[in-house]
This record gives sequence, C-alpha cells and structure tokens, in this order.
Amino acid sequence: MLGTIKVGHSSDPEALTGCTVFLPPEGTVASCEVRGGAPGTRETQLLRPMFTVSGVNAILLAGGSAFGLGAAAGVVRFLEERSVGFLTPGGPVPIVSAAVIFDLDIGDKTVRPDEEMAYRACLEASVDEEAQGSVGVGMGASVGNVAGRRMSTRGGFGLDRFHGESLKVEVAAVVNSFGDVVGEDGSVIAGFRDADGGFAGAEAFIAGVAGVAGSSRENTTLVVVTTNAQIDVVGCARLALQGHNGIARAIRPSHTRYDGDTVFVLATGEVEAPQDAVEALAAKGTAGAIRSAVMSAEAGGGLPGACDILRA
Repeated sequence: MLGTIKVGHSSDPEALTGCTVFLPPEGTVASCEVRGGAPGTRETQLLRPMFTVSGVNAILLAGGSAFGLGAAAGVVRFLEERSVGFLTPGGPVPIVSAAVIFDLDIGDKTVRPDEEMAYRACLEASVDEEAQGSVGVGMGASVGNVAGRRMSTRGGFGLDRFHGESLKVEVAAVVNSFGDVVGEDGSVIAGFRDADGGFAGAEAFIAGVAGVAGSSRENTTLVVVTTNAQIDVVGCARLALQGHNGIARAIRPSHTRYDGDTVFVLATGEVEAPQDAVEALAAKGTAGAIRSAVMSAEAGGGLPGACDILRA
C-alpha cells in the first residue's frame, strides 16, 4: 500500500480463518478509534493522542476472536529479529497493535491464527499485495448476521485507493458485520438473507422483532486507513473518526453493541495535503473498501457470495 507500507496475508482455506499484517516504514504516525460495543484489541489505547508513542511498527488483523490476539507474538518476533521497535535501554521493543474478528463458527473452531501464521504473513508482506475477498483475515468473515451466521452472506477483505497528483489515500477493510452492506444508493448488496435467499434487510428485521435472539452477537468491521500526507497524531485521530463515518455509510446498522468496529490510521508523511481533503477521502475510501470486500468474496462455509445473489 502507498508504495511504502507492506501488506501480507496468511490464509487457511480449509479452517476458514487467517490474518493480515501491515508493516509501515519507520517514522509513520498512527492513531486508532474503537466505536463498536464488542471489540477485541491489543495495543490500541497507546495510539490515542495524549500517549507517548506516536506510531506503530505493525498492525495485525486476525480471525480467531480473542484467541487470534496471540498471533501478534509472531509479528513481534519478526520485528525483533530485524531490530525494529521503540527504542529502550534494553533494546528495541516492537509496537504491534492488533484487532480480531469472530470466525469460530464458520470453519474449524479449533484452528485459529497463531504466532506462526502471523510470522508467515510478515514474510509474505509486500508493497505490491493487492489480493481482495476471501483472503487473510477475510477468510471467515460474513455480513448481515442479525439472524445468525447461516442466514448471512460471505464477507471478506477489501481495498480502495485514491491517487492524486501527489496525495495518496488507501483504505483496507475486513467486513464481518451484524448489519448489511449497502451501495451508494442505499440498496443492500450483501447481508441478511430471507428463506428464499434474497436480501431481507437487517434494519427492518431488527425493527420488527423483539431483541436479537438467535443472532450472531460476535461481529466486527476492521479498517486501516493509510495516507502519504504529513499528519500528526491528532490529525490521524480525526482520520480515524472519518473512517467510522465511512463504516456508517456502507453498513446498516453499524457500531452496534454486537460489533467491535475499529479503525486504524497510518500516515507516512511524504507530502503536504489539506487535512479536510484527507478526511473526506478517508470516509469515502472506507465505504469503498467495505463494498469491495463483499463484492470480491467467494462463496464458502455454506454461505453465498454477494455476486452470487445479485446475479441470480
């Protein structure tokens, strides 16, 4: 991503789980904002503006729910071997932020992303990585889980890119949401399905029933906004807020008490750019990456892909 941030995937297509790592160059500024009610995260609080650290050495997105957070040890090991980290009297300490999605009920629940899987993702990381859909952390994702996983649509990993004359804003997202994914016109393009296999509308379903009994209460949309703009930690925190606005544009409902919606931001600081322009692009790009994720996902785990339904 951006020509400087490396991205690597490690996937298990049989167990339907995986992880994705982002390796930014030295000096990258970072921030994070958690808006969902059920997050699974590691080293995110330190990315708030008032804390000492102004960046990270890596971001890991993983399946496996809380078990998947342990995979971050593989990224730490990879970075330690290369003497990358926050300088201390005891040597560099790698700063690795991570967030997870719940995918234990779609594939093999005994297989979760672990240290070795994350280490492999680091080894595979490249600035040229462009895979989307059912790859890495997106392997076990699903969307429209308001009535349980079996009535949902396959989620996935997606990308959206803006390249201007000098400014670049690129967004990556993995979509494993309680609500539906909607297009720019508000129509459902992936999500909760009715008995006939068509899209039924998650918001209408929620409004028409008492509670969410029988639903999947473990959901999350994870986003990484990257830019080559010169932006400080406070500015990156604002970009993270705009990323959440992008989630709200593309997922309905979003930020529920059953979602762990989290947005990371990485700014490499190569060019000057208006803050407002970058914020607008971050929100737009987040919505685009979410839509691209579901449109790129393949059928699997007993769930159809969005394209399968829209073509029917």
